[in-house]
Amino acid sequence: MRRSASPLHAVRAAVGCALCAVLALPALLFDSPLVLGAVVAAALAVGSAAGAGRQLRRALLFGLPFALVIALLNPLITRNGLTVIAQLGEAPVLGRVDVTLEALVYGAVLGLRALGLILCCALYAAVVDPDEVLRLFRRVSFRSALTATLATRMVPVLQRDGRRMADAQRCRTGVPPSRVALVRAVAAGALDRAVDVAAALEVRGYGAARRPPRVRAPWSRHDIAFATVTVTLLALTLGAWLADLAAFDTYPLVHGDWGAGTWALSAALVLLPLLPFLDRRGIEPRAAALQAAWGRR
Repeated sequence: MRRSASPLHAVRAAVGCALCAVLALPALLFDSPLVLGAVVAAALAVGSAAGAGRQLRRALLFGLPFALVIALLNPLITRNGLTVIAQLGEAPVLGRVDVTLEALVYGAVLGLRALGLILCCALYAAVVDPDEVLRLFRRVSFRSALTATLATRMVPVLQRDGRRMADAQRCRTGVPPSRVALVRAVAAGALDRAVDVAAALEVRGYGAARRPPRVRAPWSRHDIAFATVTVTLLALTLGAWLADLAAFDTYPLVHGDWGAGTWALSAALVLLPLLPFLDRRGIEPRAAALQAAWGRR
């Protein structure tokens, strides 16, 4: 991510993660093209307001081919639907291909849903500091980041050990050892290496480190504003889903709810996340300090 002078970059990581997750939730719960289009528009609008419009546009160009492939494959694979719009004859693997309007529309729905999820993930990557996210998990386990780093580093090392031992076994005459013997040898080497790494970490003081006291930073006005918007969007989304608002079905015939409630939900998804951007008090000094700290890394 790149630091930017925006209220969204000034909020804590938990609030930013919650906002991105709530924006992606309607894409998972609803099939209405209007709601899915609102998710896409909301992600692009929030990213542009946060100064990450370039990253979101790049993600949009990246996701469009995937959405198009999904939209075109579904009518070729799915046989559901009553309105046949094209008869393509016999295909070697697919059999008789009859393209229906309902399958074409549902393919477009799936492609739009995938595009909305891609943009929400891109928004998360553009506006949420990954170091702050790691600090959130650090509260659960003090050594979780170190453990994950060492485990990730050890995987290719163990793979190389296994390949070298397999090559050495093939060079020996006689009956080659079994795979169980190879796994036993690799596991024994892994345990020996783990003991060595633990000893090295203990020498460097990792074992004596104490959990630092938790400092509870006060919530800023931007934290409160985005958290309020997130809770409101979550309540609206779940309420509309439980009330079967914005219902949309494609099989056996295409029909959906295009009433005022669907339009109101879609407008809320786009407009509510933009309201906290109206308050920019205290953003420029904080952004300058964060940018200086980011440049020193």
